[in-house]
Amino acid sequence: MALKLPVPFIQLPLSFDAEALSAEIEAIGESEWRPHPEGFAGNSMLPLLATDGDPANEAFSGRMRPTPALQRCRYLRQVIASFGATAGRTRLMRLAGQAEVNRHADQGYYWTERVRVHVPIVTQPTVRFECDGQGIHMAAGDCWIFDTWRQHRVINDASRARIHLVCDTVGGGGFWDLVAQGRPHDAPASDWQPRRLPPGTDAPDVFACESYNLPRVMTPWELNQHLAFLFGECLPHPGLPLLQQHAGRLMRHWKGLWAQYGDAPEGRGAFRSAFDAFALAAHQIAQGVVLRNEIPWSQAMTVMLSRIVVAPVDGVAAGPSGEYA
Repeated sequence: MALKLPVPFIQLPLSFDAEALSAEIEAIGESEWRPHPEGFAGNSMLPLLATDGDPANEAFSGRMRPTPALQRCRYLRQVIASFGATAGRTRLMRLAGQAEVNRHADQGYYWTERVRVHVPIVTQPTVRFECDGQGIHMAAGDCWIFDTWRQHRVINDASRARIHLVCDTVGGGGFWDLVAQGRPHDAPASDWQPRRLPPGTDAPDVFACESYNLPRVMTPWELNQHLAFLFGECLPHPGLPLLQQHAGRLMRHWKGLWAQYGDAPEGRGAFRSAFDAFALAAHQIAQGVVLRNEIPWSQAMTVMLSRIVVAPVDGVAAGPSGEYA
């Protein structure tokens, strides 16, 4: 299933010194910044946690480790450690003045269990983040998460660039405790007192990083959960009962294959054939089936499941796409 939040935005009870973070970023230098890998106009990024610590590796999978740039920035490491989370791919995301992030929803398998933490470092009051029709300004030094499954976009109509620390994470016990203490974006802020983490303290600067991100073969239980979520998100359509019948047939086949092979390499061809047969029938039946977030069912099924459900014997499945906020 996709990770959905009860509201579009939640502010976490953490606060940071944006000027100190900005100074660390300035010391890194412009040479470390890279164009956004999908070439979106006005978007650039600086990798902080990447596969094997390689800033040139934009993969969503593998051992996420600090890049040389992050290793030089103790306060940035302390900020990430304060999330209490197992950290995944993490970057500084820069949006040029008079640029925007187009409206979209993050729909790949990567997002089924991950949330994106934003810490604004350089921003202006006119920078606006919109999600599911709600708009907010994330002030410098604040800490926010938002529901990536909903349609969202960012507008920077100022002349200066916007820079956010953006950490992708599945969370962890401490992190979800923070979320439980968070403030929905539309809740009163008069008594809101986030915990301040200033620079120069002896706060921890080490944190857990992702090492396992993609299945070799999706278990029957995970596959069933994702399919149930997608069906639960569908708008009414006469083709749904037949589509669900095909999904039920796939699940019965999948459980038999799992009992026979588990995720051993020799079974992957059988799993792949089973899913491809389901996908072929599903695409024909699902014409016109749309989810609540406006994404066609077939498209969501392809990027959430088809590309990931079975990894090639000699590698891992393809990563997701369609995210750049």
